[in-house]
Amino acid sequence: MGRKRSHARRGPTRGKPRACARGILEMNPRGFGFVKTSAGEFFIPRSKEGGAFDGDVVEVVPTRREGSRSYREKRDRQAAGQRQEGRVVNVVERAHASVVGRYDVAEPFGIVVPLDPRIRHDIFTRRSDAPHVADGSIVRVSITEYPTRKSAACGVVEEVIGSADDTALLIEQVIAAHKLPTAFSEAALDESEACDAGIEAALAEGYADMRDRFTFTIDPKDARDFDDALSVEDVSADPAAPAGAKTRLGVHIADVSHYVDLGSALDLQARERACSVYLPDRVIPMLPERLSNGICSLNPGEDRLCMTVDLYLDSAGKLVAHEVFPAVMRSRARLDYGQAQDILEGRGAETGIAPELLDALVPRIKAADAIARARLIARLETGGLEFHTKEAKIKLDASGEPVGVIVREKTDATMLIEEAMVFANETVARHLEEREYPCAFRDHEPPPADGLAGLIPVFQEFKWFTPAMARRLAVADPYVIQEVLSAVEGHLEETLVSTLLLRCMSRALYRMDNVGHYGLGLDSYCHFTSPIRRYPDLMVHRVLKCAWKRDQRTAASLKDQMRASCEHCSAKEREAEAASQEATRALMCVFMASKVGETFPATVSGVASHGLYVELETCAEGLIPVRTLGDEYFAFDPVRLTLTGVDSGTSFRLGDAIAVRLTSADALLSRLTFALA
Repeated sequence: MGRKRSHARRGPTRGKPRACARGILEMNPRGFGFVKTSAGEFFIPRSKEGGAFDGDVVEVVPTRREGSRSYREKRDRQAAGQRQEGRVVNVVERAHASVVGRYDVAEPFGIVVPLDPRIRHDIFTRRSDAPHVADGSIVRVSITEYPTRKSAACGVVEEVIGSADDTALLIEQVIAAHKLPTAFSEAALDESEACDAGIEAALAEGYADMRDRFTFTIDPKDARDFDDALSVEDVSADPAAPAGAKTRLGVHIADVSHYVDLGSALDLQARERACSVYLPDRVIPMLPERLSNGICSLNPGEDRLCMTVDLYLDSAGKLVAHEVFPAVMRSRARLDYGQAQDILEGRGAETGIAPELLDALVPRIKAADAIARARLIARLETGGLEFHTKEAKIKLDASGEPVGVIVREKTDATMLIEEAMVFANETVARHLEEREYPCAFRDHEPPPADGLAGLIPVFQEFKWFTPAMARRLAVADPYVIQEVLSAVEGHLEETLVSTLLLRCMSRALYRMDNVGHYGLGLDSYCHFTSPIRRYPDLMVHRVLKCAWKRDQRTAASLKDQMRASCEHCSAKEREAEAASQEATRALMCVFMASKVGETFPATVSGVASHGLYVELETCAEGLIPVRTLGDEYFAFDPVRLTLTGVDSGTSFRLGDAIAVRLTSADALLSRLTFALA
């Protein structure tokens, strides 16, 4: 007789649907990735990306291996605040409809290998669909099928961009990777063509006529759009000047809002781009060229509309009064930074400027320099920071090939302009705040104290760093940060220390809520001085017009649009910076390719378990792999940031001056590799 089966009542076999965490996948060229979600940040191993590409919006779940020892160890680390491991289970939104890559013929296929190392899936195309494409060509392929566990990515060749040794393609790769728009809509172009200077109409509207005031611009030598101008006048004998005023510093900014109406095609395109992108061989502008380089640009000898901030200063350079108003101006002179520096150093006769013009410029530029110095001292006294940084600019020949590197450093001339712009931006932010008008503030929060504290063991290796500095640095005292920067001045590690401190700084953001600007030491700050190339500045100009007209109602209607745009503008700014840096690194590799085998002096700029990062005097950066340092094992100290040979005791640390030999330069991967000389 058979055993009677028990028919216990069972619940439904299908479990409740589990909500998956969602975020953007950020792939590392080494094959792994990260996804930041509301449930925390997930580490995605090489085999768990589920066919997703870098930038895709994905859903992730934690990996589950409860029975294994490794899982329990990972769970304990996660409980201690470290990233949890996850896997991609679904791609919600694709970031790439097309990919730029190298076309490899492998009959019957044409395989496109993405140039972006963060995209690790090759795209298969039918060779018969594009038999004209040569092996090794750089192409743009439209993706028709995305990869799965069982199938490869497939696509169709859209266009042949060029050959793999074409330098311009490196920039095209960056543009494609960051999805930078390269063309304006027909509607936006039509609106820009329909614009005229509108001088007489503006004067009839109430704009001040300042064409008799001596104004001038100072910009980089290769600048094509001029959105800021200065004027400096002695008003000590002017009965109309505010009490106590000795000098009037005028900051005059292109009146872009006069030509770009809210909600117009021009405005929508500018809002989406959020900023101009500066690449080594081109500028991708926020506004069409007719505006950016034409009627909005403060070109010398041409009548232009501007928003003016007049700053009335006493004999000590302190602000006693200000005025903000729209005006008509005419720039008298266009100087580059080199000419302005020559004037400040007493070499005005060597600038090539006409003598009668030079006579008017010299006292004004020297007065502006004195104001800048007084302003800098005042900012440092309130906790502002002054970093000494340098920037590499790739010099190109007529065909676009890199032929040199220009290292730009701060000079008295650049400081003169920077301090004038900071002064105007601060004054505009206070102007709107005091009158209770909305403002897109440029907020900069203090750095995390633990980040600065992590630098203490590194800085303790240097004799100028004192225990008192260490105690104050641990609590993010802004005054001690400037004290550190002053103490390291003139030492070999000066650039390194500035860079490490800069890396600890929080990123400045656009917000409607004012939290002040930590780095500048200012309670209120906004961006007002570059409306040709930054959308937040354009928003601020619109509100200033409302304040000038005392139109609170229109200003209030702008508030929601400004709030929505602030986060977008912050994100686009980061994208533009990343694109500019990537393009510069790529062309730096092209320039350095002919120097493989040569020896250079370098500074250790980074230390990791896998090797030393070094920086040359030209700002070129690369890696010395740890395997090339010697036959012995090198131990990595993550606190002091050192690599030490366990047998010889040879140690490498941040800031060390060493000689290196360039062993390879890979422009496609933007990678320089060095060895010890």
